[in-house]
Amino acid sequence: MPSLTLAKITRDNVGAACSIAVEPRQESYVAPVARSLAEAYAQPEIAWPRLILDDGEPVGFVMGGFDPDCPIDYFRCGIWRLNVAAGRQGKGYGRFAVEAVLDEARRRDQRRATVLWIPGEHGPEAFYLRLGFRDTGTVHDGQHVGEIDL
Repeated sequence: MPSLTLAKITRDNVGAACSIAVEPRQESYVAPVARSLAEAYAQPEIAWPRLILDDGEPVGFVMGGFDPDCPIDYFRCGIWRLNVAAGRQGKGYGRFAVEAVLDEARRRDQRRATVLWIPGEHGPEAFYLRLGFRDTGTVHDGQHVGEIDL
């Protein structure tokens, strides 16, 4: 998908990033982009927030987290958030974003990445499992921890 790119969040695109909203039935499964950006602002040395663009048009948001010294092993490297805009899902944007985070993890010499999800009918569990993540059986604050070897 040569038209897909990631962009750092800047003052020029932060409004576009914050306007990305998932399908209403998915809102209870992922935090809004604005909250993710607030968390990124508070932890700039760890958070890796990016806008997903299709031919320059914002279609989603992804945030990786990289904290190799974190005492909780499943927070050392992984996907913190993935928001694909309502009406834009099913076009490969989520897969592209996950692969980009995993590529960044590899670039940082990481061997394992994680993702957490809230189980439920409209949650992202099946999506992450299709991409190769495995449910570890660990539950953190009601969220299942998935992992993938890099």
